Amino acid sequence: MKAAAGEPLDLVGRMRGEISAAGGAIPFARYMALALYEPGLGYYERSERVVGRGGDFITSVSVGPLFGELLARWILDVVPGVHGLADGPVEIIEAGAHDGRLAEDILGAIERLGGADASRFGYRILEPSPVRQSWQAARLARFGDRVRWSPSMPGRDTGVPGLRGVILSNELLDAFPVERWRWSADRGRWVEQGVAWRQDRFEWVPLPTPPPPGWELPPELEAVLPEGFVRERSPAAVDWWANAARSLEAGCLLAIDYGLDAEEFLVPHRAEGTLRAYHRHRVGGDLLASPGEVDLTAHVDFSAIAGAGEREGLTTWCRQSQSRFLLGILESTRRSPSGFPEWTQARVRAFQTLTHPEHFGRSFRVLAQGRGPAPAGAR
Repeated sequence: MKAAAGEPLDLVGRMRGEISAAGGAIPFARYMALALYEPGLGYYERSERVVGRGGDFITSVSVGPLFGELLARWILDVVPGVHGLADGPVEIIEAGAHDGRLAEDILGAIERLGGADASRFGYRILEPSPVRQSWQAARLARFGDRVRWSPSMPGRDTGVPGLRGVILSNELLDAFPVERWRWSADRGRWVEQGVAWRQDRFEWVPLPTPPPPGWELPPELEAVLPEGFVRERSPAAVDWWANAARSLEAGCLLAIDYGLDAEEFLVPHRAEGTLRAYHRHRVGGDLLASPGEVDLTAHVDFSAIAGAGEREGLTTWCRQSQSRFLLGILESTRRSPSGFPEWTQARVRAFQTLTHPEHFGRSFRVLAQGRGPAPAGAR
């Protein structure tokens, strides 16, 4: 692949070196990890301005502070009813904080809405990247020592006391590396897709990996599933959620992301899978073009994530669309305004963007799982 102007040649060389060392091909999940997270070279290492209207994609946070204010209200409503969190310090633990804007919106709202309880809320950001941590620290400086950083989940598996609070991930799970599998009708099995370097470009190649357990198809579906149907899976995202669940002593895990239930992946209009490459708000046609210059993302399998939490002893509190989740918080603000900001026209428009089916409302889903039964306001 000939390098375009500005293309990070060192990243391409790094990938080519791994492919050569691996005997000619690497799994796509490894390619995606390098493309997004290779220190100093990957997409999320390059700039804090990849998110927003001037970047490559927008998120709920890009709409304005309302999203963080609504999450803060949900946290303030839910925490007092959670077993083990009625009093004492509580942490909001965010992974995937990028430039810290959501943390800023949540902490600012808790200061305004929390009253006497606001002082017991601290904020911890899980951030392995020194580059991203510097972006976050600059934005959050005004909150002083209320914000802390950890490179990874500080859980009971490491001998550290379990976490007490809300572990939050907003558009994190979709950015974990995924495996890519294609259906071989002739062989009647799923074939993992790897990446090779051929004729100056990256290309897809089949790998000899055994199919994932539990992916056997009913005979009637196997008979009609077309050759080349694509499906992804992310063991890394499932493992992260399970580890977060093990780390949680009291409180809940809250994930907000675009995703599907397991059965929704095997439908005709998803024959090419859900993996996408984004640049300047447009979907690219070649998923292997311009590594480090484009965002790579795939829909979250919420069935797999929820199952991982339940196996670790968590109870599912809510699993619904972002629209329904935020409408529930809206009703809470109407029943008890408690200093929630006035609903100006601009804020109403922001809420409509967050909840409308053609924007974020339908494609984004919310999963909350916690230790013990769901408190009032969690659903």
